[in-house]
Parts: sequence; C-alpha cells; structure tokens
Amino acid sequence: MSEVARRLLPAGDRALLVELPDLDAALGFFDAVRAAELPGVVEAVPAARTVLVRYHPLLTDFAELAARLAALTVTRGGFVEGSEVTIGVHYDGEDLAEVAALLGVDERAVIAAHTSGHYRVAFGGFAPGFAYLSGGDPLLNVPRRQSPRTRIPAGAVALAGTFSAVYPRESPGGWQLIGRTAEAMWNLDREPPALLQPGDHVRFVEVGRHTGPAEPLPAHATVDTLGPSPALEILSLGAQALLQDEGRPGLAGLGVPASGALDRLALHQANRLVGNPSDAAVIEFAWGGTVRAVGDVVVAVSGERADVHRVHRDDRRTPVADPAAVLLRDGESLAFRTVRGSRCYLAIRGGFQVSTVLGSRSSDVLSGIGPAPLIAGIHLPTGSGAGLPAVGDAEPWPDRLSGDEVHLPVLLGPRDDWFVDEAIRVLFGQPWEVTEQSNRVGLRLRGDQPLDRRSRDELPSEGLVTGAVQVPASGQPVLFLADHPVTGGYPVIAVVHSSALDVAGQLAPGMTVRFAPA
Repeated sequence: MSEVARRLLPAGDRALLVELPDLDAALGFFDAVRAAELPGVVEAVPAARTVLVRYHPLLTDFAELAARLAALTVTRGGFVEGSEVTIGVHYDGEDLAEVAALLGVDERAVIAAHTSGHYRVAFGGFAPGFAYLSGGDPLLNVPRRQSPRTRIPAGAVALAGTFSAVYPRESPGGWQLIGRTAEAMWNLDREPPALLQPGDHVRFVEVGRHTGPAEPLPAHATVDTLGPSPALEILSLGAQALLQDEGRPGLAGLGVPASGALDRLALHQANRLVGNPSDAAVIEFAWGGTVRAVGDVVVAVSGERADVHRVHRDDRRTPVADPAAVLLRDGESLAFRTVRGSRCYLAIRGGFQVSTVLGSRSSDVLSGIGPAPLIAGIHLPTGSGAGLPAVGDAEPWPDRLSGDEVHLPVLLGPRDDWFVDEAIRVLFGQPWEVTEQSNRVGLRLRGDQPLDRRSRDELPSEGLVTGAVQVPASGQPVLFLADHPVTGGYPVIAVVHSSALDVAGQLAPGMTVRFAPA
C-alpha cells in the first residue's frame, strides 16, 4: 500500500474533482471513496485519471470534504475480470481518412491497429452504455475534433486520445468516427442493460457492408394513446413536450444523466398549485401548447411568464392571470405559450400515470431513457384526485429574465488553469448569445472573442456536472443542462452556481448571457 498523489479542484458549489496520476490510481481512489461512506457524498464518478465527487451542500462543504478526501488511504485499482465480447465493425467512419492523415499512415493501417488491439472496459460514462475502452494499439492516439458534432449516429465506433468507444445511440460528441456496428450497446430489456461492463475484454473485428447500425431497443416507457377518463389530451405543442420530474440522480456511474425538469422552481410550483407532491411528473412544454380535459381535471401551468387561457366548450377564452389551479370540465381546453423564457410546466392533480424507468418518469433526450416525447393526439391518464375542485391559490411568478441580458453567477474551475488570463477576462467581460443549436443537453453559446487555452493538450475524459461551462477547441463554450453527458473531454472553465440553474434552463436562442463571479 502506497500513498497516491491527488489534486482537489472545485467543480461548482456541489462537487469537486479529484485529479490522480493515471487510470489505475483513479479506480483505486474511486473504490476508497465508496468504502469510506463520507458524510454528504451523493455519488462518485470515475474517469481516465479523475474522480468527480458530488456532495450535498447542507451536509458538507468543499473545505470539509476536501480534507477528508485528502486523508483517504488509496491503493491503485486493478481491473475486475469480465467477459469476452466481440464487436463487428464496418470501417467507413466519417473521420477515418482524417485519423489516418493525423497518424501518418493509410486507412488500412488504422483498421489493422484497431482490430489487433486488446481492449478492456475501464469505466462507463458520457451516456448509458458508453464504455471507455483502454489498452489498444499505442498508434491510435488521436485528438478529439476541434468542435464536437451535434449529431453522431447510434453504433458509431470512435477514437479519442488513447480510448476507443461505441456510441450507444444518436447523440452529440467530439470523438473521431472510424466505423459503425450493429451491436446494441444499451437495452433496458437486457440484464444488465449495458453490453460492456467494467473489466470486460473487447475485440473488434472487421465485417462487410450492412444496412447500418441497429438502434437499441426502445428505452422509453409506454404512454397510452387512448387512456381512460379522466385524462388529458395533447391538442398541440410547440417545439417539444416531455414528461419530467426530479430526474434520476445518483446513476452517473452507469452513464445515466440525472435529467429532470430544467426549471425545478416551476415544477414545484405547478405541483403545489394542484395539490400534488412537489416531485410528481409534469409536462415540460417548450414554447407552449394546448391540452383538453377528458373528464373533469384540475391543472396548473407554471413557468417564465406564460400566457395562459382557459378555452370553454363554446370557444370563449378566459385568461389565467397568475400561475393558478384551474378546474377544466370535460371538453374544455387550456392554451398557453411562453412570453419570456423557453419552457412552461403543466401539472395535473393526481399526477400522470405512466411507467417509471430507473425510478423516474423523466424523459432524457440524450440517452432516450424514460417516456417517449409527447405528440398531438395522445391521452395521458391521471391518478387519484383528478376532477376535484382546485386547491391551490394563485401565486405571483418572479421575473427572472428581465432586461436585455441575463446574468448567471459562476464559480471558476475545475479547469480554469487551462486558459490564458485573457480568457477569464473575456468570459466575464463580453456578452454570450444563446444559439439555435441549443437543447436540454446544453446551450451552445457564441461570443465575439473565443476563449483561448493556455495548453492545446488533450484532456482525458472526466466527470461533468449540470451547469458546467465546457470549452471545445473552437473557444465557443457550451453550458450543460440536465441531460448533459456524464463525462466529457473538453476543459470546463467554470460552473454555474446551482441557485441559477433554473434560470439557465429557461434561456432561449437569441437571448444574451453575462457571466459573473459567484
């Protein structure tokens, strides 16, 4: 047993990042954190040479937890013995030629190196079923792309640094794509759901052409299209409508994001108004929508300045001035749209009766876990308590997005030392526009001046938290929201304070953000 060096870095106000010398040390430290059962620790997420430790701020703080983590006795971790897994690959990836050029070899040499490598599953992360494979041919050490793609297909076989991986489903990502496979990497109907487990031995073999990678079996919970009465029918929706609750915290080690409502304040208020538990599932509408009562139901809409109207059966419209519970009689509708902000939340008394997936009814757009996105015409059945008189008083809504710019408090780190001093001044000194390439995974921001790095080295993948401001090589940051990947390989310059995450979740394309020290 020997002492393992470690460096402790802040990652917002609810997590810290522990940097270790290498992968074995990181796995050993992860084992030590789990065994210690330290007060306030919510979960630990191992990665290439770091362990992200999330904590509850009412039970501990950075200084106290850092002292305990610094005192842990750590032995270098070893791989558990796993199964032998063979993955057939058709090598036609978009980046195959570029990877060959970067390495100074031809494409056949890249394929030969990939198929001759002996891989082990080191850890999971990024997304459910995404496994980081170490131990391949040393030749295959390539940087991530300068700017991550917004869409990578399911089954894409990819390289980043010294790791290889397979994307379990369509998602954004910055790895270099060299091929594709038809293997389903994540399937909730399989036990365990992930094809690759820590310690497994993996071998890639070249196969002939096929029609394309098979999507994993759906991870969505079922939603009845002809539910019983009372129920709620979706008549129309804006950009998106998803069921959301407080999410799936604590599953990052499986590659499962926490997900959940982007605006927790609105989630809790809508449920409170109809008499539900605060964590009951609601519908998160982007931009607005219209719903109709099937039987008598009590509903409430909350969110950033939503314009809400009750539509009677004779088409008369009655405005709902403040967030309030509304008793909709059979056949009546509620129409609403966002006036400022991007999302509003509709709760129904008794809650929505849909199946849970991994303990939550939240729909995760990155992993595909949870109820499928809602569409017009669908009926959502309610639980007990529907059809009773409204119980919640109207409540005023705080105007959190007033003014031309939205100010978000951030804490620098964990990787602010990767950037030149001028980049810190630029981060705080210039406005950032929210671009159209933004969603529940994250907000892509654009500024006149990019954030310049001090170092152009590759950062091995490490754990991410909601609110992380990650900076790819382009220098244009991404602010991660609830459905963000569990791990990432671009440096995080700062993290939005947890008190401002609800506001960040309401930001819409075209809005302007100013970062300020928390």
